[in-house]
Amino acid sequence: MPMYKQPKITFDDAVSALSSHGFEVASGPAGKGKLVRKYGCAAVIENDPDLSRARVIIRPGYLIAGEIARLVDKGYQKFLATSKLEVPATADHLRAIHDFSEELKEYAGLLSLYNESLGTVSDRYIYDRVKDRDDEHAPVRPWEQQEAESPARNVPRNDTAPSER
Repeated sequence: MPMYKQPKITFDDAVSALSSHGFEVASGPAGKGKLVRKYGCAAVIENDPDLSRARVIIRPGYLIAGEIARLVDKGYQKFLATSKLEVPATADHLRAIHDFSEELKEYAGLLSLYNESLGTVSDRYIYDRVKDRDDEHAPVRPWEQQEAESPARNVPRNDTAPSER
């Protein structure tokens, strides 16, 4: 249970609040929802008929060639990925996405979570060390092979120290 009451802001109030705080508001893709833009970032919100308030239907991301890019974390670097290209994310990109997300939540009356407020949250996490880990068709790694599969060595073992030879 939250320790404070979150103010209930209707969808129309959210759209007008966003407009008055410097967000560009236009109709969303395929006429669904509203596309909101600021700082080179965008998201799509719509009216939640059950709660009569705004909800995010396309998460905030940086705009690249008119498309909202997804933030992908590959462990060693974050990338902005669209359907056509993938570019490395800079600190300025991440700061813009974070500031945009926080302001969107504040002015639209959306839920703001503590861990998301600390920094930018990626849409996907792809790490090299877990690539193919759960794939049943993944190649067998050398340390996973059974000893029966490896050829036996008939090399005599020399247990004497080099100085005793």
